[in-house]
Amino acid sequence: MAPTWTESIGDTFTDWTSWIGFDWIGFDWLGPTGTVLLATVLVVLCVVAWGLNLISLPGNWMAVALLALFAWLGPESGRAAIGPVAVGAAFVFALIGEIVEFAAGAMGAQKAGASRRSTLFAMIGSMIGAIGGAIIGVPVPLIGPVLAAILFGGMGAMVGAMYGEWSDGRAWKESWSIGHAAFWGRTFGTLGKFAAGLVIVLIAIGGVLI
Repeated sequence: MAPTWTESIGDTFTDWTSWIGFDWIGFDWLGPTGTVLLATVLVVLCVVAWGLNLISLPGNWMAVALLALFAWLGPESGRAAIGPVAVGAAFVFALIGEIVEFAAGAMGAQKAGASRRSTLFAMIGSMIGAIGGAIIGVPVPLIGPVLAAILFGGMGAMVGAMYGEWSDGRAWKESWSIGHAAFWGRTFGTLGKFAAGLVIVLIAIGGVLI
């Protein structure tokens, strides 16, 4: 009896995924050395994603996505295997980071009475400031770009918020007050999100080592 069209499609899909996808991504062909290599790549990418938090990008969620992808396509057992518990824990800390950032922002410029325009300019200014700070801090290895990105990101948020309020016709004193609040809101929000991202990186490292 000839196979039905659904069975034919299923067989074709199985052959296709075996050739280009899940079988060889499953690490069987790599051996122990290849598994260690890809686990190292995972950790490096998670560290890079962690650093993206400094320029207001969703680095923590990128790291969670990387962990979930590795858990899905990676080894199911052994030292380098990452299970759903690790992915779930990373998700929780990414969510905590977002809550901290939101709370810091709410207690910062928004609480001081910032308009939507100044909030938008504060976000743009913080990204520009963080990128510039990371570049300026390069001469000091490791910690230099991080500290400079946090500091200049806060300063960029302050300048952006002040410009937004000034362009809306507010007095300089009011603009300064909102800019000052934007600086601390951005700084504490970034620190909280960055700390949550560090935990996610540690989860990734522990997941492939333990």
